[in-house]
Amino acid sequence: MRIVLLAGGVGGSKLGLGFYGTMDPADLTIITNTGDDIVMHGLHVSPDPDIMMYTLAGLVNPETGWGFADETFRVAEGLARYGRPVWFQLGDGDLATHIHRTAMLREGATLSEAMASIRTALGLKCMILPMTDAPVPTMLDTDEGRMHLQDYFVRRKCEPHLNGIEFSGVDRAEPAPGIVESLRAADAVVIAPSNPLISIGPILAVRGIADVLREIRQRVIAVCPLVGGKSLKGPSDKMMMELGYDVSASGVARLYREYCATFVMDETDADQRGSIEAQGMKPVALQTVMRSTEDKEALARAIFRLV
Repeated sequence: MRIVLLAGGVGGSKLGLGFYGTMDPADLTIITNTGDDIVMHGLHVSPDPDIMMYTLAGLVNPETGWGFADETFRVAEGLARYGRPVWFQLGDGDLATHIHRTAMLREGATLSEAMASIRTALGLKCMILPMTDAPVPTMLDTDEGRMHLQDYFVRRKCEPHLNGIEFSGVDRAEPAPGIVESLRAADAVVIAPSNPLISIGPILAVRGIADVLREIRQRVIAVCPLVGGKSLKGPSDKMMMELGYDVSASGVARLYREYCATFVMDETDADQRGSIEAQGMKPVALQTVMRSTEDKEALARAIFRLV
């Protein structure tokens, strides 16, 4: 069974690990959000793809869901000594990834090629693609002015009031090589329980991806990131509320109704089946909270049964 997963950071990596452990990884393709990418200390950092790759490789910090386990921060300490901004913490092992990626990009490689090099070095057997090789930074309009997503998310800890979201340069971006073909060939495309506005939104905004999903809508399954109207991790609920969206499983379904025919929500939200059916989607209530490896693999198997 060929599965394509559209994913952001920690929430997406949990389901990614579930699929990776329950199917032939060669049949799994993961399309990752790169709207979070940022240049720090002259280095190209790709947080969401790196979280996914570290997680699948069994190297991720289990307490944070990002970075390496047992990481050290000697370089960050040195940068702080010189007065460099270190609000975006980069561990010493993580820095090696960013140095390697940046060097490849400066030598003329594409982001896809750099990611393939990292994925291969980590021993991963599935395909992991950036949504595009072009820079598409997610910029936010807030009550403190326009700022990069990472500035809002990490430095300001999501405190500013959000007024709008822009995927800068997305009108000039094309899907990374292999994305359109993998979507059309998939037995199922799964939208991970990632933030629909800033993790999945950038992927859908890349020219052509949303069009393909509309064509294959009957094979697309979305998993809701909210449980009981709340985010398990991250600011999905706060961002949706401030932008005027219905902060509920039904509200997330409304964002995806053009692209998917099946919508998976947590059992807590089973009472919203009717409103989701009214949007032309098949509602499915499952246990979606993924705290353990067993939880992640159980959700993946439940999605296989839907397919």
